[in-house]
Amino acid sequence: MAVVSRKPVLRVRKSGALLIAALIALIGTVPLAGTRWSTAPLLLIPLAVMVWVLRAGTDVFPDRLRVRALLGSTDVPWSRIDELVPDERGRVIARLSGGSDIRLTGVTTANLQAVLAAADQPVSSPPPPD
Repeated sequence: MAVVSRKPVLRVRKSGALLIAALIALIGTVPLAGTRWSTAPLLLIPLAVMVWVLRAGTDVFPDRLRVRALLGSTDVPWSRIDELVPDERGRVIARLSGGSDIRLTGVTTANLQAVLAAADQPVSSPPPPD
């Protein structure tokens, strides 16, 4: 029986600059939210962004990817992934064998090689256009 690691080989997260921006937004919201009780829920917006930045991302395991969002996560075995393709903004999408797509949070064309290397997955290039 194979032992499956519970700890990811690589964690890919959003930029730390987003966390700093959310912190600045939180500090800027405090004076407005403190004026009356009806504006206090405004503090939840930058707090939610902070939690999202800390939590959301893609965890790379030898046998699967775990795509994490603000409130949940999805495990995708490497065997279900047909290809990883970049979108027009440089983010990476996993095309699954069932025909659906899932965006890999935090994975860009710049760090895609590191993701594939961490999972010991083969790298292939598309054929050149005719």
